[in-house]
Amino acid sequence: MNEFISLLGQSLNQSPWLFITLSFIFAATIGSFLNVVIHRFPVMMKREWQQECNQYLQEYHSEIVTQIGIDKLNKPIDAFPEKYNLVVPGSACPKCKTAIKPWHNLPLLGWLMLKGKCAACHAPISARYPIIEFVTGLLIATLAWHFGPSWQFVFASILTFVLVALTGIDLDEMLLPDQMTLPLLWLGLIINLNHTFASPTDAIIGAAAGYLSLWFIFWLFKILTGKEGMGYGDFKLLAVFGAWLGWQMLPLVILLSSLVGAVVGITMIISKRLKQGNPIPFGPYIAAAGWIALLFGQQIVDWYLSTL
Repeated sequence: MNEFISLLGQSLNQSPWLFITLSFIFAATIGSFLNVVIHRFPVMMKREWQQECNQYLQEYHSEIVTQIGIDKLNKPIDAFPEKYNLVVPGSACPKCKTAIKPWHNLPLLGWLMLKGKCAACHAPISARYPIIEFVTGLLIATLAWHFGPSWQFVFASILTFVLVALTGIDLDEMLLPDQMTLPLLWLGLIINLNHTFASPTDAIIGAAAGYLSLWFIFWLFKILTGKEGMGYGDFKLLAVFGAWLGWQMLPLVILLSSLVGAVVGITMIISKRLKQGNPIPFGPYIAAAGWIALLFGQQIVDWYLSTL
């Protein structure tokens, strides 16, 4: 087994384009699963919240019944008796509920074979699914080109997969789940114990500085305007990049995310796709800026300093 792994590593090192191609195919397959995560994970969270509220109401009902001695209250009904997670139920057309055949779930190819329509009822299938698969494959292929077969590539790929899911969820729900951001934060601190992307000291300072910098801006903005300018998930996502890349990269991540967010926001307002004053998710811009800093952060900083 060790000899096989050694030979495989040598082959990938000698054939970088083979490694890049295999990385794209593998990542596109993972992108197909990320489509499921983006759609189902917020639903799972909402169901969990509703079940917690339901449990509270049941306990409250029992307490009131005990106090008044008569059961005149309507008991809460179990909200979601059916099983629902990232695996169950199987993929099906949301319109006609026809189960999707395994070969129609092939990344990119499945959507093309179906010509973007359900095989049974011909309802349109969103182009978002192949787009996410293609973008995921492209991002991981870029990591393969940049890092080659290495532990940096493995960890950067894990970060990228979660960032794609977070971006999709934030665009849909304006939500960055703690179940995703916090494990990334701790993973960044752990891998940097071995100086994978930054020193342990820089990673710890980066995690704290990333969170507190946006936390401070949040409260300053709220005190001055009485409004909340961003969510706590944004603080945690910036802390993730502080933990992964070190505190030195945080100014670049904040600057890039602010510039991209401002350009996109102004463009949407001009095109009337967004009314002035309506909130927009900031997480995708932090994710994009952090990913760019992961690959080219030092080169960008060096170029900027050379222009001074």
